[in-house]
Amino acid sequence: MTSLSPALKQATPVIVDHAKGSWIYGTDGAEYLDFTTGIGVTSTGHCHPDVVDAARDQVGKIIHAQYTTVMHTPLLELTDKLGTVLPDGLDSVFYANSGSEAVEAAIRLARMATGRPNIIVFQGGFHGRTVAAASLTTAGTKFSAGFSPLMAGVHMAPFPYAYRYGLDERAAVEFAVRELDYLFKTRTAPNDTAAFLIEPALGDGGYLPTPPAFLDALRERADRYDIKLIIDEVQAGVGRTGRFWGHQHSAATPDIIVTAKGIASGFPISAIAASTETMSKAWPGSQGGTYGGNAVAAAAGVATLAVIEREGLVENARVRGIQLQAGLKAVQSRFPVIGDVRGIGLMQGIEFTTSDGQPDAETAAAVQKATTEHRLLTLTCGPEGNVVRLIPALVVTEGEISLGVERFEAAVATVTGAVPAGVPA
Repeated sequence: MTSLSPALKQATPVIVDHAKGSWIYGTDGAEYLDFTTGIGVTSTGHCHPDVVDAARDQVGKIIHAQYTTVMHTPLLELTDKLGTVLPDGLDSVFYANSGSEAVEAAIRLARMATGRPNIIVFQGGFHGRTVAAASLTTAGTKFSAGFSPLMAGVHMAPFPYAYRYGLDERAAVEFAVRELDYLFKTRTAPNDTAAFLIEPALGDGGYLPTPPAFLDALRERADRYDIKLIIDEVQAGVGRTGRFWGHQHSAATPDIIVTAKGIASGFPISAIAASTETMSKAWPGSQGGTYGGNAVAAAAGVATLAVIEREGLVENARVRGIQLQAGLKAVQSRFPVIGDVRGIGLMQGIEFTTSDGQPDAETAAAVQKATTEHRLLTLTCGPEGNVVRLIPALVVTEGEISLGVERFEAAVATVTGAVPAGVPA
């Protein structure tokens, strides 16, 4: 009997029958509030009717129109629509299928555009699982172990992880900037450095927003040394943080932006955008791919962007994110096992620690499992595996956020066996 690879591990035991909005309906008849959204993919919720209609209509016209052979209308429409939300000056787009592919296209472009070999990444970053993308990933050794040698030319600098260092945000940023400047003196000279690659909020690295001051410092050094600033918006982009792009919480702008996940509500499509000047420095034949810019995925992308705009979902992510974080901080105040609650918009992380402040992966895993029992779907992340992450759809309602916090607190209480602090026994 054939089965799925044993290396694949299910975060929940749920087998889906169907889904709608923020809800997944299992074959067991249970209804689950989905705060995973396919790891931040179903931005407009499950099976938004506009996205379904767009995809269904496109399937009946043409499914696969390989876009370096023939062009198709959905990709032209998606490119026009993206132009209304991309940062100023990023007016040239290349499409692929996945975040990993787009990241690799971005670093390839940066190396070609600068003629330099090295890429600086930041501790805790996640950029994909393919060989080059995994070489750039420092969110955990599980993503890059066992298939060395990895791609050369990658150098890592500290990320300003204030909670881990026991610092306030300003001190953490000052430390990380000093270490970056030291890296220029010890590992990769500026004139050997093609690009910085960073997420505006760490994803698998622990749901840590990148401090705006740190992004600003990267932009200043990129300008000073002619280094390309690549911002990986695969998970934080498309409204998730309460701005359309996660980096827009700072004044910094990217030279190359990477997007995927939420841009097509579940259909596989990714892209990089840069200025025409930068993109024209890609060598002939360096960009392409059989399935990149698929017609059905592009049609879903056009519909997704239209829904986000029409329904005000970026603002909804901001408001509901404030509500979610406030609710989680209230839970934190009642359970000492929660060391930190942080995030931005609908991208919130809950870090579990022991009584002496050490990472507590065992409790985080138990809470994640218990949330499923309480009909709330969540995931873990972080190099230590001690962070539970909540990623609701951008369409999530006030009532669904309240219910999610209630179910999360119930899961924590189930695992700890404790009555929340301040609540009568």
